[in-house]
Amino acid sequence: MRTSPNRLVATVFGAVYLLVGVLGFFVTAGVGFFATEGNTLIVFEVNPLHNVIHLAIGAALLLAGLNSVSAAKGVNTAVGAVYLLVGILGLFLVGSSLNIIALNGADNVLHLASAVILLGVGLSQDKAARTSGTRAHSA
Repeated sequence: MRTSPNRLVATVFGAVYLLVGVLGFFVTAGVGFFATEGNTLIVFEVNPLHNVIHLAIGAALLLAGLNSVSAAKGVNTAVGAVYLLVGILGLFLVGSSLNIIALNGADNVLHLASAVILLGVGLSQDKAARTSGTRAHSA
């Protein structure tokens, strides 16, 4: 894991998102599962659905990071793409009845920052090294 940026990022992000998912349940007692406004965890609004999503994403990232470079690279890229979409859509959902995961401005910033890091690492790191035996030689 020390030599793979993808495995390291997936493992760290996975552990953090799992922790946030668990901690979220301590502040969302009495909040509806799909409530458009949640309770505050640090500066983020969360509802039970948001917590479940954090647990699922955290588990996927952690398992991929502990599994292999290719798994971590794939999950980092996929989760990064989803977070990019959620970060952009979240800008339009705050304050609307469609905001079923209780997003706020801080959530949008975190999702966009996570997207940049996950996509950046997933798309740019751990490229397969070329060997001289696989290159075509010109005459």
